[in-house]
Amino acid sequence: MKNLVKNVFLSLTFMSLIPMTALAATDGSKSSEKFDWTSVIEAIIQVESEGNPNAVSGNSVGVMQITPILVRECNNILKGRKSNKRFTLADRYNVGKSKEMFLLIQSHHNPENNVEKAIRSWNGGMKYSLKATNRYYQKVMKRMK
Repeated sequence: MKNLVKNVFLSLTFMSLIPMTALAATDGSKSSEKFDWTSVIEAIIQVESEGNPNAVSGNSVGVMQITPILVRECNNILKGRKSNKRFTLADRYNVGKSKEMFLLIQSHHNPENNVEKAIRSWNGGMKYSLKATNRYYQKVMKRMK
């Protein structure tokens, strides 16, 4: 009898957790779904280079005006993830690879997929200032609409 009560209790406990597990997997949160950064990326490309993959401004190059520091950060993230993939400075001129770098940075530094954080940090780094990035943020938001 003691084993029967124990088995019934365990079964009921297990069954009561199933709906919670299913809910957690389909709660619609951004972190559990693939986030679509397309409109943000396209707006940043327009603000940064007007779509010119050969654009150069100081040490920032390509459609997204990527710096050597950002390439190094991407490679550090990849190394930390035990990936053999690495980006080169020449990859900054490649539109597809530039977008990949943006997505990699967001997945690491912005897992909550906060659009404002993505835009401001692309301009001012991860420790951006609201005041210093406000004009850039407004430009990108205007291009997104």
